[in-house]
Amino acid sequence: MQTIGRIVAIIAVFVGACIGWAILGATTASRTAGQGARLGPEVQSLWGQEQRQVAPTFGFRWQTPRVVERTEEGDGRKRLVRETVWDEHAKSMSAASTRVTADIRLDQRLKGLLWYSLYDTVFDGRWTYLHEDSHQGTLDLAFSFPVPDATYDDFKLVLDGRDLAAELRPERGVVSVSVPVVQGQKVELAVHYKTRGKDAWQYAPADGVASLRDFRLAIHCDFGAIDYPRGTISPSTRVREGNGWRLTWDFRQVVGGQAMGLVMPERIQPGELANQLTSTAPISLLLFFIVLFALGVLQKLDIHPANYLAIAGAFFSFHLLFAYCVDHVHIVTAFVIASTSSIVMVTSYMRLVVSPRFAFREVALAQLVYQVGFSLAHFAKGYTGLTISVLATLTLFVLMMLTGRVRWSQVFAKRDSRGLAAAQPGQG
Repeated sequence: MQTIGRIVAIIAVFVGACIGWAILGATTASRTAGQGARLGPEVQSLWGQEQRQVAPTFGFRWQTPRVVERTEEGDGRKRLVRETVWDEHAKSMSAASTRVTADIRLDQRLKGLLWYSLYDTVFDGRWTYLHEDSHQGTLDLAFSFPVPDATYDDFKLVLDGRDLAAELRPERGVVSVSVPVVQGQKVELAVHYKTRGKDAWQYAPADGVASLRDFRLAIHCDFGAIDYPRGTISPSTRVREGNGWRLTWDFRQVVGGQAMGLVMPERIQPGELANQLTSTAPISLLLFFIVLFALGVLQKLDIHPANYLAIAGAFFSFHLLFAYCVDHVHIVTAFVIASTSSIVMVTSYMRLVVSPRFAFREVALAQLVYQVGFSLAHFAKGYTGLTISVLATLTLFVLMMLTGRVRWSQVFAKRDSRGLAAAQPGQG
């Protein structure tokens, strides 16, 4: 029997469940933030950070003679003295050609409630400088590592066929070398190293806007979900290679200042997913309660608010189990454990309250749609809101069709009159 008092009691049960989910959501968010603050620096110290490799700089220095005249006095006489002084000049130069390759291998790691997108990279760069200036002088080459305090294995810096890596001493993450040059001379620089990073890798051809000649950057990656950092330029070509891609930026002559690179794919964050599931839990429970209430009216079932309270507890147990299992087992395993436990609890309970047929057919189907289905929608990033909206709309439509002929005023009037008659003894 459904009365206004029962409806109020069911609403109170729903509000109580929402308060419980709010507390669980705040606790999960706090756990996630705490683990991020604690584990983030640890992961960064072990694997490094986001890397942005800048192209080496070429600076040309030269001197030009200038005759200076001055007057000197001595022994009562003046004499004119001419001497030659050398003026220092310097300007930035650019490479005549660039060939850079980066081989990136993804290595995602789970720490607590957070996935970290880590990677190993092998960097190889070759730059050719052609001295076209009429002056002879000194070419200063400076190569900056992407992260000053990171570790770079198998580092090589080869200048015109000679490896200088053992002789160089980095200062604040920069190694420098100088070489004399004359007009028409070609200088070749090659750099090789292996290192680790996380989240993204970029190559910046210059610190600002620069003219790139005969430029080619190739990135090999072993994953299919590719994306590019904000503010970077997309590749000229993309070629599928096995499970990954070969991305190429190829320019004959271009002026620009945009970097090029790749963002590592992100996995579903367990802590974030647990928060999202908790935030939409009231919607799934509300729709389930509405369906259960309508079925109770249509099939004339006596489902008490205390039964709704038990069902709300079983729904809450799904999110509670998931939130505390997901940082110990795989996210899919945690989801299966939580959903199976909740479904078994609800169907077993409703088997006793109403009947096995009602529990294993109507109730189990409704729970699969509104709890498991709602939760699975969060795995499809970008489609969660759409999925929930479609399910809610379809539910409303089905309920409207099923209860369109129900006269709710008569239903409640009949229940209230029976309740009044039962309260007045002596009336037959």
